[in-house]
Formats: sequence, C-alpha cells, structure tokens
Amino acid sequence: MITTTFTAKEAKNNFGRLLDEARHSPVAVERNGKPIAVVMSTQEYEEFEARRDAYWGERAKQAEKKGYIGTVKGGKLLREALNAQV
Repeated sequence: MITTTFTAKEAKNNFGRLLDEARHSPVAVERNGKPIAVVMSTQEYEEFEARRDAYWGERAKQAEKKGYIGTVKGGKLLREALNAQV
C-alpha cells in the first residue's frame, strides 16, 4: 500500500530521502497532481514479480485444462491442416 507521495520536484530535490522512504514502503511520485511512478524496494519488486509470474502461470494452467493448446501447437496444427489440403 502506498502511504507516501512526492511531487516530481520533491523527488528530484530529495532523492536520498525518497530512496530511504522506499525501503520501507512504496512511494508514489506525482506530476501536476497525477501519479506517474512508484518507487519501491528491490525486495518488494521481486515479491511483486514472483506473485505476477505465479498468477500468469496459474492462468496458463487453467487455459490448458479448458483446451487451449497454445500458439506453438496451434500453429503446427494449422500448418499441418493447410498442407493436407494441398
């Protein structure tokens, strides 16, 4: 959860403080009142990546169970079908 927000100017002028804050929790950076970036610790980023990979891995397993064969197998079957028609 984002608890700290810096303006782009504050982030530029206080970069060390921004990094210190980001060690503990994600920090939002805004420009003209709109969020443009989030700075987070390396550990938190790696955990985020692992969760995202696990999510998409599970989605792929579910799709395969429902009969989706993937682009490689699908392409091969299509080529075989097209070659058989010639």
